Amino acid sequence: MKKLVCGVGNNDADYAVNPRINGKRGMCPAYQAWTDMLNRAYNSKVHERRPTYIDTNVCEAWKSFMNFRVWWLDHYVVGYQLDKDIISDDNLYSPETCIYIPSWLNKFTADSGATRGEWPIGVYYHKHSGKYVARCSHPFGKYEFLGSYSDAEQAHQAWRNRKLKIAAELKSKMDDIDVRIYPRIIEIISNSK
Repeated sequence: MKKLVCGVGNNDADYAVNPRINGKRGMCPAYQAWTDMLNRAYNSKVHERRPTYIDTNVCEAWKSFMNFRVWWLDHYVVGYQLDKDIISDDNLYSPETCIYIPSWLNKFTADSGATRGEWPIGVYYHKHSGKYVARCSHPFGKYEFLGSYSDAEQAHQAWRNRKLKIAAELKSKMDDIDVRIYPRIIEIISNSK
């Protein structure tokens, strides 16, 4: 009987998931993705560093490695990242809520709540001027300065407007990945705080 991964995951693989090849230990990429997902959902040390994962869960079917692997074989894209938020806001890893996406898209919707502090997304307070500064990152460019505002909400609205324009510019790239992405990106940006 194998020990459960993160106390919930059953490594029911019918093959060696971390074999020794030419004297070096390797890891099956599907198994690596599976254990990374379980750690994000159930590892308290991960939650200390990334509190946004605290209420995350994995569906019952995917607590079996081999069930996850079947889905992974059909959906994995080299260089892409497993995401549970782009097509759903259920905070659940499951076949219905997950998709593999490129890192630029994953970063495009990150809200950076843990690092941005008390201000709305896209806003920081400039102490010297006493103004709220809006800035926005473009996935294929640099940070853009959007202006200084006397009100944090005005600065956030400037960020939101620019982010929606960038999303429209990138719609065809999103549609090439999955047509469900662009409408969700618009929803995520529109509902951001």
